[in-house]
Amino acid sequence: MVKISKAMEPPEYLRPKTKKWFKEVVQNYMLESHHIKLLTLCCEALDTAETAREEILEHGAFYKDRYENPRANPAINVARDSMTIAARLIRELNLDTEPPKEAGRPPGLG
Repeated sequence: MVKISKAMEPPEYLRPKTKKWFKEVVQNYMLESHHIKLLTLCCEALDTAETAREEILEHGAFYKDRYENPRANPAINVARDSMTIAARLIRELNLDTEPPKEAGRPPGLG
């Protein structure tokens, strides 16, 4: 198991579950400083998506505006966008495969 340096610690504001995943990724993959930044952004996006899901669960997916017309909860867009960002960052970090044996270039965004 790799010892995590202070620079590779997860930010304090992340949710406990996300911090745990951050630490697992750092321990299982060889990451450089720019990868840590991408991982941090990914974790922030995952936490934002979770916050949006909680909002949807609490207030519902739809509401009625002042004219009684149904409208989608804006949290739906936040959740979707955050999940898309997280998925792209995971792909950019090449985390969807086994931990690499040697350093390689992440796949491009297509």
